[in-house]
Amino acid sequence: MNRPGRLLTAAALTASLLLPVVPVVSVAPQAYAKDEPKVLTVAVAQSVDSLSPFLATRLLSTSVLRLTYEYLTDYDPADAHVVPGLATKWSPSPDKLTWTYTIRPDATWSDGRKVTAEDAAWTFTKMMTDPDAATANGSYVTNFAQVTAPTPTQLVIRLKSPQATMTALDMPIVPKHVWEKVGDLGSFNNDKTFPVVGDGPFLLTDYKADAYVRLTANKKFWRGAPKFDELLFKYYKDGDAAVAALQKGEVSFVHNLTPAQANALADHEDIKVNDAPGRRFYALAVNPGARAKDGTRFGDGHPSLLDQRVRQALFHAVDRTALVDRVFQGHAVEGEGYIPPRFADYFWKPSPQQKLAYDPQRAAQLLDQAGYRTNTDGRRLGKDGRPITYRVLCHATDPNDKAVGQYLKEWWDKLGIGVRLDCLDNVTDPWLAGNYDLAFDGWSVNPDPDYVLSIHTCGALPATPKDTGATDNFICDKQYDALYARQLAEYDPAKRAALVKQMQSRLYDLAYMNVMAYPNSVEAYRTDQIASITTMPKAAGNIYGQDGYWSWWSAEPAEASGDSSSGLSGGVIAGIVAGAALLAGAGVFLGLRRRAGAEDRE
Repeated sequence: MNRPGRLLTAAALTASLLLPVVPVVSVAPQAYAKDEPKVLTVAVAQSVDSLSPFLATRLLSTSVLRLTYEYLTDYDPADAHVVPGLATKWSPSPDKLTWTYTIRPDATWSDGRKVTAEDAAWTFTKMMTDPDAATANGSYVTNFAQVTAPTPTQLVIRLKSPQATMTALDMPIVPKHVWEKVGDLGSFNNDKTFPVVGDGPFLLTDYKADAYVRLTANKKFWRGAPKFDELLFKYYKDGDAAVAALQKGEVSFVHNLTPAQANALADHEDIKVNDAPGRRFYALAVNPGARAKDGTRFGDGHPSLLDQRVRQALFHAVDRTALVDRVFQGHAVEGEGYIPPRFADYFWKPSPQQKLAYDPQRAAQLLDQAGYRTNTDGRRLGKDGRPITYRVLCHATDPNDKAVGQYLKEWWDKLGIGVRLDCLDNVTDPWLAGNYDLAFDGWSVNPDPDYVLSIHTCGALPATPKDTGATDNFICDKQYDALYARQLAEYDPAKRAALVKQMQSRLYDLAYMNVMAYPNSVEAYRTDQIASITTMPKAAGNIYGQDGYWSWWSAEPAEASGDSSSGLSGGVIAGIVAGAALLAGAGVFLGLRRRAGAEDRE
């Protein structure tokens, strides 16, 4: 890859302004007194989109719901293999079209009612029959033919065709006796009446938009109660303010740190910085011409971006190596395919001949070939004769978006193309309306990548322009869809991985998504408040946004430190070992799974 021989002054200046060095503030130890309520406060910069399991897609929202409602299966925190959750065991029929799950008898809803197979059957059936209920996670049940509960502890799912993700159905199971009373699931956000009835390690007890989400330890949780009495997600629009709150002991944990913030916290005696490979990708998404399933076009994306040559030209003019070095300052890996290298079985990278490497000369040639010539002022003209300026949706709370945006301005200016950064607190509304040209994008990928692959299928498009689909950025390609269907039906892990890599190759060639980097999870917590906490994976893993609830459920308050380096009790480890044995005995595909506690546009 070619790299520029000089530091891009404007971009570097912008990056330095966005990533200030935060002074270290000394505070008194904050260990909890013996009888004091133990509150773990997590600083977050993302707003909640919904607290309904049927509607939520943002990382914060799905993380909260992961703590509130159990899934059928969980992922081992050490290496992400599938272990029992609400289901203690499962088995497929010989033709793989009928799956039977045994629901644990010791799970209880917070209102005292037993959790039964009927709750799961109702949840899945509702998603199959109500389009609003399928908004967030509908791709999981598209292939379901029927879901029944013959007994309180037996759940039976009959499929239309084989489905490789049956041990990785990452959907919250809700209490039927509560949710069957909800009228319009499309408008119900589950955020008015507290406490919310749940069966997870924490119970949702209070919420104020753009302020906080409060959860209380569930003393009846079947795996055992959390050690902290409360878990508080506190909203900070400004990252530096969140870091200052951590230094003062006002919050226990901060994630998504900039390099400068992480460096400033590294020498603080009561703060531990965790810097580990992440499960997210950081990308630039192109508006491919927003459309609905009924064929209606909408939005106002620039028509030049419908040309694949133009899209590839823009990506040839992005130096990913420079972004990793200068914006992420080494706390990231250069982007390649759609799935981060952390998931080695599915990680893909283009061949040297296929790669859209940094090559400004090639970018200019492609634009010329596409008919977008420059005028006497060196500006590229659209088909309407007007200079091209692309609007790039940018998250106002993300300094990386702003810093990368400055580089795009410089790089694309050399091609004769203008850039206007639209940095907003709310990018969702213009995004869903298709009113953008490009946008900074990012998703958390689960051990099984099916979900993040499904959001680029034609089936994920909204039914009409007025509806909300599961699509990320309106991509619809028949060849990609055919590959998606094949990987979903493939039980052989190696063959399925090969199909997933073909999907990434197709997505790469279409150039609607430019994965620029795989950022590390850079986060920090106060050791005088949190004595120990589980990372996932155990070796070099993240804390925030895990594929499960392990971090917050396992966290030990400082005054109860003791010998708890792993954060997992012996009983839980025994349960995980037993779960692994069940899977081996059943001989089923260990389906890794989708966008953990996350889904997750940020």
